[in-house]
Amino acid sequence: MEAAEEELSDGIQVLLSTEGRDVAPHCPHGPTLLFVKVSRGKEDGRKFYACSACRDRKDCRFFQWEGETISQARLLAREEYNQSRKPTLTHEQYMLRFQEYIRLPLAKRKFCRDCQQLLLQEDWDSHSGHHVIGDVSVSRLKRPSQLLHPLENKKTNAQYLFADRSCKFLLETIRSLGFTRVICIGTPRLHEWIRLQTHEESGLKVKSLLLDIDVRYSQFYSEEEFCHYNMFNHHFFGGEPSQSKCQKFLQEDNGDGVIMVTDPPFGGLVEPLAFSFKMLREMHNGASATGSFKKLPIFWIFPYFFESRIVQCFPQFTMLDYQVDYDNHSLYKHGKTGRKQSPVRIFTDLPPESIVLPESEGYRFCSLCKRFVSSANKHCDVCNSCTSKDGREWKHCYLCKKCVKPSWIHCNSCSRCALPTHSCGSAESGCFVCGEEDHKRSSCPRQRETGTHKKKKVRAKKYFSRTVRNTVPAAAGHKKMRKKRKKKKPLS
Repeated sequence: MEAAEEELSDGIQVLLSTEGRDVAPHCPHGPTLLFVKVSRGKEDGRKFYACSACRDRKDCRFFQWEGETISQARLLAREEYNQSRKPTLTHEQYMLRFQEYIRLPLAKRKFCRDCQQLLLQEDWDSHSGHHVIGDVSVSRLKRPSQLLHPLENKKTNAQYLFADRSCKFLLETIRSLGFTRVICIGTPRLHEWIRLQTHEESGLKVKSLLLDIDVRYSQFYSEEEFCHYNMFNHHFFGGEPSQSKCQKFLQEDNGDGVIMVTDPPFGGLVEPLAFSFKMLREMHNGASATGSFKKLPIFWIFPYFFESRIVQCFPQFTMLDYQVDYDNHSLYKHGKTGRKQSPVRIFTDLPPESIVLPESEGYRFCSLCKRFVSSANKHCDVCNSCTSKDGREWKHCYLCKKCVKPSWIHCNSCSRCALPTHSCGSAESGCFVCGEEDHKRSSCPRQRETGTHKKKKVRAKKYFSRTVRNTVPAAAGHKKMRKKRKKKKPLS
């Protein structure tokens, strides 16, 4: 696979290649990614390795310059730290505990809310001061996403769980398209929904395999149903055995009847995600006994304002109008507490005309576009397309020669459409967060919608300087200098 790069805010890029992944140092989240600072399209500084999953160094402090010589003592300390962050039990041991747990009478089935752990009788004493609930029924064990606290670190492993409405639509669509297996990447709610509905209903049986960075699901699912996986670097924490089970699942039935559904954290980088998904496709490609190429279909669920970045990685993808909702997100859900329009969409390489959106939820079929669209997405005769991205009716600008948001007006000074309150000439490079050209990242309304807005703005230059400043050799050097200054006596 060829090397690729994705621009981060203010000139930080991530460099990707299969060869680089093999030589990259490891942090607790698997192989790290290689970054470089870029200025005006050229590299402006040394390359460095940082965590693939955590964009905030408070969550993972790993940092290493490319080509840096690491002492044996530091390598041993790093390995010891990585080992200490591994789960205390193997997946097989978790399953043995689970089998023992379900044999317990209902009154003795307990779950620790503080430790997020199923408790056997020998565990009770060590959790005596914790918030422990009892009478955990089999039906509750079948829905672990409701038993576990969702991880909500937006920069690392945010778990916004699909609403039942969205799960129902996805499963019905998967069935109607004839798929019998689903590889769920970061979609625990859909995984459990598939298992529940497949067992309770007649008709087309669907199997599911969950790949997720949340190791807590090892308590509930067997090695054939769950793999501990980092989607940002294609890392299987269980090693070769876990990867082999995933490959077996992909290549079952000669590779036919399987689809990938993924719902990455919205703060995640698009390019590393696409890189991992392409590697999963390569695992699936070897399924055919005849040697013919087979492509793994994908449902990539992500906000619509990342469309250009996703299409850049997968040119064959199109965005569906269906709005995906979440139970535990204050904005992206139906109801009085949610927003009217969710910005989360489905990107896929399947033919759009083959995916029927529910008319009961306000979708209609456009005979000209030959696909289902939202009711407010009116067909533009000039663009010859239903052009709306956010669920509202857009308007055509004859000067820009394209449709724009209804709140935008054409600015003669900028020669483009923008919000009436925009600053002329100040948004030449556009916004990194949503891709729009009428504002900068600092004033992007999506900052608040996606939960990434902070009172204290952290810019990439500060991140880069802090990254350099927090390296072990530099930090140690500063401490020595401070000690020397303290010891120095004033002149008499």
